[in-house]
Amino acid sequence: MPKNIAAICTCIFLSTFSGISYSADENPSSDACKSPDPGNLIGRWDITLKNGEKHLPSWLEVEKSGFKTLVGRYVDTIGSARPISRISLSHGRFEFSIPPQWSQGDKDMHLEGAIAGDEIEGIITTSDGKRQTFKGQRAPCLRRTQEPAWAEPVELFNAKNLAGWKSSLPDNQWKVVNGILTSDRSGANLISEQVFGDFKLHVEFKYPKNGNSGIYLRGRHEVQIADSSRDSEPGSTDFSAIYGFIAPSELNTRGADAWQEFDITLIGRQVTVIANGKTVISNQAIPGVTGGALDSHEAEKGPIYLQGDHTAIAFRKIVITPAK
Repeated sequence: MPKNIAAICTCIFLSTFSGISYSADENPSSDACKSPDPGNLIGRWDITLKNGEKHLPSWLEVEKSGFKTLVGRYVDTIGSARPISRISLSHGRFEFSIPPQWSQGDKDMHLEGAIAGDEIEGIITTSDGKRQTFKGQRAPCLRRTQEPAWAEPVELFNAKNLAGWKSSLPDNQWKVVNGILTSDRSGANLISEQVFGDFKLHVEFKYPKNGNSGIYLRGRHEVQIADSSRDSEPGSTDFSAIYGFIAPSELNTRGADAWQEFDITLIGRQVTVIANGKTVISNQAIPGVTGGALDSHEAEKGPIYLQGDHTAIAFRKIVITPAK
């Protein structure tokens, strides 16, 4: 197809989804990893789905396999990164299907979209047949040219009350009992009122048998808390993993009902996780957002968010040292 006709087709396709709009603070960052070939789908994309009045985060990664086949990974609004075996691309339009993960339906999810420079947009048909529009921007690189200077540590939890925190739901089950921040049942998530860019975070916590929780860095990247067996082969959904992306080198957990410690450093995309005194993830890049993230705006500062919508969980210390 001639280039001018392909361009017209792409514009017509994009105009189909022009009803989705975003506020000024959702604009892509100037730190976006630019493709040397404008219109190239290969790379990572921070996506926002529009579901009624809600804007929900998602993420897409596209790579070339061999001479011409495109493959990738996709993160939905919940769950972990799923492999995409083939992405079809023709004249600026692309599509793929993947099996359901945590959704209620039994059909494959199908995404079709169009690319224009460093933006994509289109329609997702979910596994239960619902249609959602989406818009995405090329993900930022988040490269840092020098080591940060650190400010003074900040106690995010005062061991007295929930000052400095807000609940994700009107019904908030979080409370402070004898100086311990406690969620005794599945319910709301707890989100810090302060937001942060680069930081060092010290957290002390305890989970029950079969416990499952997490700590979201900048509200987007989950460090997993799970009752994993020390003797298991570490996976990307186990204790101290970056959920769905990075497996720890070992599962250095003290087990259920014991106090645990994480020391986490996040600089740009690079994360280091020390679990109970042992480095289990060392300066690795987090590819994208975790399912359950607050948004997909990776270049922006974000809060610390404690997952309370799975099992019971308790925290006794949360200290953050932000970069100046």
